[in-house]
Amino acid sequence: MKTQYYTATSLDGFLATEDDSLQWLFPLGDLETSSYPAFIAEVGALAMGSATYEWLVRNIKETGQPWPYAQTTWVFTTRMLTVPEGADIRFVQGDVRPVHAQMRLAAGEKNIWIVGGGDLAGQFHDAGLLDELIIQIGSATLGKGKPLFPRRVLSPVLQLTSVERMGTGMAELRYTIQKP
Repeated sequence: MKTQYYTATSLDGFLATEDDSLQWLFPLGDLETSSYPAFIAEVGALAMGSATYEWLVRNIKETGQPWPYAQTTWVFTTRMLTVPEGADIRFVQGDVRPVHAQMRLAAGEKNIWIVGGGDLAGQFHDAGLLDELIIQIGSATLGKGKPLFPRRVLSPVLQLTSVERMGTGMAELRYTIQKP
């Protein structure tokens, strides 16, 4: 079991625009021909921040699509938010460590996915709970927005384990996080 931060970023290091939009990402590749199908098959629990969750809920309402995850999802927020039909959502706040323990139980032998945002992934890193970064870098720049991973993490903590080209618009980098 690993705790993984699987995400996409612009060349200049932003996950989303200032208004939390991911629309910049969609023209760059096809989710079904990426590493996502194999990745999500190994995920047993998810965590996301409220901005990521709210964007997903808005996108679901706009497109009429169902909630995309069968796994239990923990949403870090300080307020109650709506829950899409069919979604198994747990609203939590505070320290990520006790929530991670709950997620481990729910995930069983599978992995835990830190969906986003960057600060939430950083909190899991700060607590020593993050094992791997899987970063897809898109051929776009945003100039400003929500940062990929707002932490200072210097070598040799991050060790590059693979690089893969994904069509003409994306590249995927995988890093393991070395722990003391």
